[in-house]
Amino acid sequence: MSSCCMCHTVMRLFRDLGVNPMVVELDEDPRGKEMEKALARLLGRNPAVPAVFIGSRLVGSTDKVMSLHLSGNLVPLLRNAGGLWV
Repeated sequence: MSSCCMCHTVMRLFRDLGVNPMVVELDEDPRGKEMEKALARLLGRNPAVPAVFIGSRLVGSTDKVMSLHLSGNLVPLLRNAGGLWV
């Protein structure tokens, strides 16, 4: 969601790491409500954003991304998915 501060936090982290994330703003997409419901089912929580995929794998929300980052596992995951070349 374009107004979600946690979405902005995750995008900022990825950009600071040198990743150019593909972002789908659900509130700006005609199928956004439909996608949000599907994500809520996948994640088992509402709100369903941010929902982070790395490659084609659903990683989770902000807490999972930050946990991966703090444990040193985020950068290797991004490299393996081709999202980071450094």
